[in-house]
Amino acid sequence: MQIKLSVALLALVPLLAAASPAPSPAPPVAKVPVARRSFTKENGVADIEALKAHVLEVQTKIGRGFDNFKANTGKVHPNDNGVRPAPVKRSPVKRATGKVTLTDDLDGDLWQGGVSVGTPLSAFTVDFDTGSSDFFLPGPKCTTNCQGHKVFQTGSSSTAVDQHKTFSIEFGDGSTVAGEIFKDTVSLGGLVATGQAVVAATQYSEGFAIANSPPDGLLGMAFQSIANTGDSPVFPTLVSQGKTSSSVFGFTLLDDGGELFLGGTDTTAFTGSLTFTPLIVTNPPAFWEISVSSASVGATKVVTRAQDAIVDTGTTLLIVDPTSATAIHNKIPGAASAARTVGQGFFTIPCNEIPSNVGFTIAGKTFTLSADTLNFGPVSEGSNSCVSGIMGANEGFWILGDVFIRNTYTEFDFGNERVGFAPVVLK
Repeated sequence: MQIKLSVALLALVPLLAAASPAPSPAPPVAKVPVARRSFTKENGVADIEALKAHVLEVQTKIGRGFDNFKANTGKVHPNDNGVRPAPVKRSPVKRATGKVTLTDDLDGDLWQGGVSVGTPLSAFTVDFDTGSSDFFLPGPKCTTNCQGHKVFQTGSSSTAVDQHKTFSIEFGDGSTVAGEIFKDTVSLGGLVATGQAVVAATQYSEGFAIANSPPDGLLGMAFQSIANTGDSPVFPTLVSQGKTSSSVFGFTLLDDGGELFLGGTDTTAFTGSLTFTPLIVTNPPAFWEISVSSASVGATKVVTRAQDAIVDTGTTLLIVDPTSATAIHNKIPGAASAARTVGQGFFTIPCNEIPSNVGFTIAGKTFTLSADTLNFGPVSEGSNSCVSGIMGANEGFWILGDVFIRNTYTEFDFGNERVGFAPVVLK
């Protein structure tokens, strides 16, 4: 059967009976609407402080993933360059809520949707992040930065089991998310996992305070080897328990109707066929890491050497190494370094000449960025210099964030350890 989750309705669509004897029904697939928030201020100007804070959080998250990989496997991740950013205190930043149903933090930071936990089930909103692997919500003991979020009342769930283990991760502003690890029932798009690790936070970082992050928590969708808890993330649990028809999930990140599709392929969301590329497997796999063979501006290849890259819904920008970022922007008329006006690694592009011919080639197929996804708005009110969605930083690999993903239907395949892309259908 197929399960579709809409704003407030779960509709069951039975499979038609086939010839006798009838085969066993396939496990269901599910759709979860997802919506986004914006990095652009109400006047249309780029929210530079929020962008810089986001980059710091991404850098901290990647470093945390490397550290978790070493703790869980005893090995250093091959892309770990040892660089960890110093914490930078920030002031809370109010972020506008988008109007769509899969909402993102910061115009493509993290994409939020619904999940339910416990017995009886209680609904929460979470950010879906393919660049991390832990699942946490505010717990009943949380008094720091949890106000305004819905609380995971562990004592009210008959299936919540305290694992008597603690959880603590640091964020880019130096604050932490800390908590207690429970196992409980989790329903994602109507697909139900049992005995799933869920962190009941006793403290939230400033970045998760309600003024900065409206969703209640975060649900990681990468591999177990980078989970701080050391436990299986939600989707692999659904797969191992036979709750999905296949070990794939896909994202469409559209302003007017984003979606997380679980346990199958949403063939209505893209044109043509999916182009698959295998993961660069670290044994065990960690991030959704692939190879990008080249980057181009128009017909000119500006990066010709293959680059390792992770596919991350939890990063709003498209982050490449500084040399590649410079090479790309040198071929865009009017582009310039914005190190002094925006921040190190950022670039600007003339607002009236945003290109739509910047492409990245994966498994022989070139995927181009739309002008809309590349443009983060003017540096200041009345300026003709707009912040580019491509920046340069040394993270150990490129990060194909939402600047890239918003142009594709992106499928993540746990079973075959690969990622697939196809041009997205705009609604």
